[in-house]
Amino acid sequence: MTRLAFILNELYRNLYRNPGTALASTLSLALLFLLFDLFWIAAGTSEKFYANLLSDLRMHVYVQESVAESEIKSLTTAITEIRGVMGVQYIDRDLARKELAGLVGTDLLVGYDDVNPLPRTYIITFEPTHVHSAAIDSIEASLKNLPGIGKIDYSRDWLGKAESTRKIILNIGLILGALILFTTVVSSANNIRLMTRTRAVGFWQMRLLGAGRMFIAAPFLLEGFLIGFLSAVFSWLVIEYSQSKISFTQFQLVLPPLSQVVWFCLASGVLGVLSGFLGLRKMFR
Repeated sequence: MTRLAFILNELYRNLYRNPGTALASTLSLALLFLLFDLFWIAAGTSEKFYANLLSDLRMHVYVQESVAESEIKSLTTAITEIRGVMGVQYIDRDLARKELAGLVGTDLLVGYDDVNPLPRTYIITFEPTHVHSAAIDSIEASLKNLPGIGKIDYSRDWLGKAESTRKIILNIGLILGALILFTTVVSSANNIRLMTRTRAVGFWQMRLLGAGRMFIAAPFLLEGFLIGFLSAVFSWLVIEYSQSKISFTQFQLVLPPLSQVVWFCLASGVLGVLSGFLGLRKMFR
């Protein structure tokens, strides 16, 4: 109990004697974490927007003229059994004519009742796990192997560009996370190193009296945890306040769940402890 009281008392002395350093460290880390939080929200929002767009992706498969109407049922069954296909809708010539008339506002095929030139079509939707280029290419190859399948059409170029954009966002997030991690460790370690220099004589006296390294370092490690944790909490409080004041009509912001935010704040505190170890390393040489 005496050891714990000493550690807490030393922590209080560090914060009380160096309030400016502690405040500057907390605010600088909070700004870094705020930048990461904003990107985290932007990535989540764009990911949901991307998923919503992909959910509307459809593949149009045209049936060859040589296929008899009696063969459509077996062809439909074969398409349904392809892995990754979630839904299959068959549009015959009469339904295609009605949809065309509804689209243009008039029936353009008046007089073609006996010979309807519109093609028969399948509209295929995909399982969420198969809405990417590799899986859709595999589905397209399977469809081409079926007898009676003609032209296959879907937004191939759009899907490729969307996946490329998503990859770029992911790479930016990795680079940004690495930079914030590095800057946080360096900044916090330097702050703790400055505070330990002011008390270097006292540390050596305690070492001569038999105090262990971890016992001497504990107040600074705890301080690093508090600064990292409080900086992360403060950054999310800014996010929550801003969200209550700003609204978007075109899209909805996607915030991470509370459990992930809590883990992020705790991880930030652990990062502060790591910074403390680096800041105290020279003192224990």
